[in-house]
Amino acid sequence: MWKWRFLTNEQNINNTQQKMNTSQILIAAGVFLSVFCLPLITEGKPKPASKPNVVIILTDDMGYGDISCYNENQVKTPNIDRLATEGVRFTDFYVPTPYCAPSRATLLTGRFPLRHGMVQNPAPDAGINDIGLKASEVTMGELFQKAGYHTKGIGKWHLGHKPEYFPVKHGFDEYYGILYSNDMRPVQLIENMDTVEYPVDQRLLTKKYTAKALDFIDRNQHFPFFLYLAHAMPHKPLAASADFYSKGDHQELYNSVIRELDWSTGEVISKLNKLGILENTIVIFMSDNGPWYGGSTGGLKGMKATNWEGGVRVPFIIRYPQQFPQGKTVSTPCWSPDILPTIMKLTGIETNSAIKLDGQDISAIIQGKSNNHPPIFTMRDTVIRTIRDGKWKLFLTKADFYKEVDLKNWTDKRAPDGTTLLAPVEQATPADYPGIKPGKMEGEMLLFDLEKDPAESTDLSGKYPQVKEDMVRKYNQFRQSLSKTKNK
Repeated sequence: MWKWRFLTNEQNINNTQQKMNTSQILIAAGVFLSVFCLPLITEGKPKPASKPNVVIILTDDMGYGDISCYNENQVKTPNIDRLATEGVRFTDFYVPTPYCAPSRATLLTGRFPLRHGMVQNPAPDAGINDIGLKASEVTMGELFQKAGYHTKGIGKWHLGHKPEYFPVKHGFDEYYGILYSNDMRPVQLIENMDTVEYPVDQRLLTKKYTAKALDFIDRNQHFPFFLYLAHAMPHKPLAASADFYSKGDHQELYNSVIRELDWSTGEVISKLNKLGILENTIVIFMSDNGPWYGGSTGGLKGMKATNWEGGVRVPFIIRYPQQFPQGKTVSTPCWSPDILPTIMKLTGIETNSAIKLDGQDISAIIQGKSNNHPPIFTMRDTVIRTIRDGKWKLFLTKADFYKEVDLKNWTDKRAPDGTTLLAPVEQATPADYPGIKPGKMEGEMLLFDLEKDPAESTDLSGKYPQVKEDMVRKYNQFRQSLSKTKNK
């Protein structure tokens, strides 16, 4: 391996990784422990209860309608669907931004983007190199580390690509993946602090990430662990391995990618089950935001990069039969800041009360004992744009509407090129809009009843001025809380 550095696209990198004697020592030690120090386990038989493990499977740009338990017309995803059958599926789950970095930072910190400070995507090929998650932010990984958990991050990070922002500096014992989006040059695989592969054949990414996840689970089956598996797919450029790739158009490529993600999820669950630790593992499956071209919002309006439902409402499934029912569907609106406080409560790990969290423990909602949740906010850039309160959604600023794209002159500067971006060429284009196109609507602050109108088609702000006024008041209260705790 060579030390981490940015590699120019022109450089020809030939690296032969040496086999380390330490690996042989570790293997021998593992054999000794398994034979002499640890109890024999019958395959699939649950082990004695200890601190619950936590596995978060995060997909990139997966739409609300990209998996069959949310959209029966979509390619079948039996393994993900089984998670929903054995766990709890949310119909109205949100992320705070319709794009990557701020959403991921919120998931790992439990804090709104204007509080944790990540409001923009780092991008090495655009010269955006000096932003990342601040060292003062406490991540889920750090909380688990302090509680004695073994932690690993796999896949997309996107919380800074300078060494001081690396996952191993934010609570992860181990890391393997691409530090930003898989269409940002240079696309290179990092292991801990070192570059281990360039260029990257993206057709093998999902398989490699899955193999690393299974290896980590194997090595840590006798210890509490936290696995953060953040897949690159289905972010563009789409790519699938030969076992799942079906030659055809961009839609068939997209379906291939979804099938492989479903396979990967099944492999992780099967490994946990085989080792007898599945029932003592909290498993979460979700997406970081809505879909790009070629995906599916499941009939919602908008797409990634918009604050319409298609950009910020995502699939969310949690499985933990020790505490939660099986086969339950939750319609109470919740959001990703709730994940950290909920998991910390379930694992008995205390958070620092001096650090303001924007989520809450939603165990009672998951168990069906409550349907109360505070308002949910989404933003873009540095502006809070929407509030969801119960069945109501209000645009706090003028909504963005669809603009036609000149397809004849449209080009993707981050398309596969056969040298620096290695992926199939049959990628989606703006012609493949993933949701309902937001047509122009009159009014500055649009109000929707999402229970009756999930497609956000009828503005009710004139009919229900009191509802609008009350939601603006709650928004102002939230803004004040941000200013009061800006340094916490």
